[in-house]
Amino acid sequence: MPEITPGRMDPAALDALLAERLDWRFKGIPTSLSGLSIRDGRDRGLNLFRDGFLPPVTVLDEPALTHNLTTMADLCARHGFAHAPHGKTTMAPQLFARQFEHGAWGQTAANASQLRIYRAFGVSRVILANELVDATALRWVADELDHDPGFEFWCWADTERGVELMTDALREAAPSRPVDVLVELGVPGGRTGCRDRAAALGIAEAVAASPVLRLAGVASYEGAVAGDATADGLAAVRTHLSELRALALDLAERGYFAESDQVVVTAGGSSFFDLVVDVLGAPWPDGLPVLPVLRSGAYLTHDEGYYARNSPLGASPRLDGTPLRPAVRTWAQVTSRPEPRLAFINAGKRDVPYDIDLPLPELRRAGGVTTALTGCAVTKVNDQHGFVQLGADAAVEVGDWVGLGLSHPCTTFDKVPLLPMVGADGETVVDLIRTFF
Repeated sequence: MPEITPGRMDPAALDALLAERLDWRFKGIPTSLSGLSIRDGRDRGLNLFRDGFLPPVTVLDEPALTHNLTTMADLCARHGFAHAPHGKTTMAPQLFARQFEHGAWGQTAANASQLRIYRAFGVSRVILANELVDATALRWVADELDHDPGFEFWCWADTERGVELMTDALREAAPSRPVDVLVELGVPGGRTGCRDRAAALGIAEAVAASPVLRLAGVASYEGAVAGDATADGLAAVRTHLSELRALALDLAERGYFAESDQVVVTAGGSSFFDLVVDVLGAPWPDGLPVLPVLRSGAYLTHDEGYYARNSPLGASPRLDGTPLRPAVRTWAQVTSRPEPRLAFINAGKRDVPYDIDLPLPELRRAGGVTTALTGCAVTKVNDQHGFVQLGADAAVEVGDWVGLGLSHPCTTFDKVPLLPMVGADGETVVDLIRTFF
């Protein structure tokens, strides 16, 4: 197996990020921080509830985040996997840096705009988990590869037409080294990816024939195979991953990787990484330098909904070890109680994720005290309002703060340009995390 070394970022770019001035652009941030840098603002040690933060405000839990970072790093090291977490989940370079500090090998992006942000912060290894056929983007990638010998990049291909477009654009750019391509395997009715072995072999042949591309491995997103962790869903995912493994072996036997010092075999959303490490982590033939790469990204903050149900380290764990912890929450304020069992909070579609599950009311903050909130549910969200059905014993009043558990981190961070991170007490702000969407 090739050596697994952590990826890198540009410390100067991260330092410059912390120098950005705080002002009205950052919703929820106290006016007392206006004019200060992110660095100086985070060092104030403000209290989330007493020092002027405006609800709704989405916050990160530092101890839970650190736990999740350590848990995933340990899992990857134990199974011999490189980790390239999907940075699109957070688009937060400060969190990328935390992942690299915990041994991440690279980062995964979904499109060229995200890739450009990664490169602005010097991310050294990027898997673009998508087809890349835009000529402008490809020429830019070629330029990045030419100007930074330490930059490593992979993208996917699933059609011969896509390979043709890539070749045409890169031939014009005349890169000093070829662009590495992974053949993507999909499933009928699923997302992108070749639908069968014959199509995948055709793509591999087209990539190998291109003068500006290099076949570097195979890839898939197994999350498209099943939407839940039922027995049937798990069996379907395992079958698909076995097909991905068989494709890699077939391509190797045909000599496509004969000159490669590493063959990337990658899968891994955040719902089935137990199966990924089991199937792709099994021994490979001697002499085949497979680098298995896990791309799980939502593990970083986990959640109280979709991933709590489906993660191998969720509410019903399928792996040994400490489960992941929810590390992101939105605090909203009760603004109206027009009916006995109905309250409105000032958090809606523009503030919280709602694409898979609605937020879950978990905590009440009143009179300077935080207590558990049970028997309540968010039943609907408008742009800026959340409908909360109150339990019979829920003593919720106008002016109270409600802590919401969230579902699906991938549609959480895009709504918040700056997130406070709180310490173990859940109130003291220890960092401010900038996102770029």
